[in-house]
Amino acid sequence: MTELQMGLIGLGVAAVVGVLGYNKWQEMRHRKVAESLLKPHPEDPLLGGQARVAPAMPSAAPLVRTEPALMPEPVVPVSPERLEPVLAEHAAEQGMARMAEPVAPVAPVMPPPERMPEPVPAASVMPAYVPPADEIPAMPVMPPVADLPPPAPVVSEEVLDTLPESVVPPTLLDPRLEYIVAMELVDPVSATQLINAQRDALARLHKPVHWVGFNERTREWERLSSEHDIAVRRLRVGLQLVNRLGPVPEADVAIFSNAMAALADGLMAVADMPSIRVLDQAAEIDRFCADVDLEIGINLVSRASAFSGTKIRALAEAAGMVLGNDGLFTRFDDEGRALYSLQNFETARFTQENIRAINTHGVTFLLDVPRVDHGERVFSQMIELAKRFAEALQGALVDDNRQPLSDTQLDHIRREFIGKPQATMARYGLPAGSVQALRLFS
Repeated sequence: MTELQMGLIGLGVAAVVGVLGYNKWQEMRHRKVAESLLKPHPEDPLLGGQARVAPAMPSAAPLVRTEPALMPEPVVPVSPERLEPVLAEHAAEQGMARMAEPVAPVAPVMPPPERMPEPVPAASVMPAYVPPADEIPAMPVMPPVADLPPPAPVVSEEVLDTLPESVVPPTLLDPRLEYIVAMELVDPVSATQLINAQRDALARLHKPVHWVGFNERTREWERLSSEHDIAVRRLRVGLQLVNRLGPVPEADVAIFSNAMAALADGLMAVADMPSIRVLDQAAEIDRFCADVDLEIGINLVSRASAFSGTKIRALAEAAGMVLGNDGLFTRFDDEGRALYSLQNFETARFTQENIRAINTHGVTFLLDVPRVDHGERVFSQMIELAKRFAEALQGALVDDNRQPLSDTQLDHIRREFIGKPQATMARYGLPAGSVQALRLFS
């Protein structure tokens, strides 16, 4: 072992001994400080300057207490009205009974910490510096809490997709009636650009295509058109599966799917196409439509001379009916939905040009059952109007075989061919006259 190593070892030992000695000295010093702080004061100002000290126990039977060595038990002054309980067991051992002076219960004394800070002498405590009023900087005035704008909520895309606004209302797109493709775009794109992007491909379809986008300003889904100037990032496109021409053909499904995939590629978006058996679903909806798709016609035929177009027009307009480009006088409700119509029983259609010159031997009142809400009530209104026409035109109400219709037969038509089909539609979840029914029976 070299001299250097011996020297280092010696220095290490000396350092350890020095540290231990210093710690021992600090412990003794703090012990003295603690004892001086915990000694009872000779006077207590709360007791009129006299300290009441509990008397010592008789020497013959000392009371042994287990206390920490460093913390002597403090004597707590008490008021003279209270009495100390009798130490009966101790007095019995000494053959005497004695009443002790009152002593308040002593709180348990906790052992001192390992190290206690050295108290600072009172003379060394300096008062805090208080600057003059003109040197104190003015505090900034904060606006009231009510004036502060509310923090903008931070909503992740996952949470956004679970909100009700992420679901398109069935009045716009219904997954039972349409094959719906969903797209989430990176940047907003105008509705005109979206619809025109695949116009040539979609023009070959035999079923309507419905475009729906989410309006960020109104926070609502809206139907889009090529004239719509709204820009959207959330897009839903639906291919209608069924209308009155029948179910969607397989070729239309393939054209639509390819067009949506091409649109998504052009927009750098992902097209979410549901994995459903489109043709089977279309066939099921078409069978349902075949059972409830009825149109009720009540014929009014002349008994003698033909009905003049001028008189028919006067009666129809007096009843609130309007002549349209389809050649029908139609009665609409307050929301603009068609209730029932009036057409020529013969081949010629009513138009603004020929209505004055036309003469016909009959007219037909029509009610489209699946497209009219509260069909039984509307049918009763239509029959009342038909009876007024019959009275004014000197005609008769007949069926397609020109057999007269009695009130009993009309009531049977109302129950069996209007009430029951509309009840079936309601059970299926497609009420007659609803927005979905108007799309389906178009």
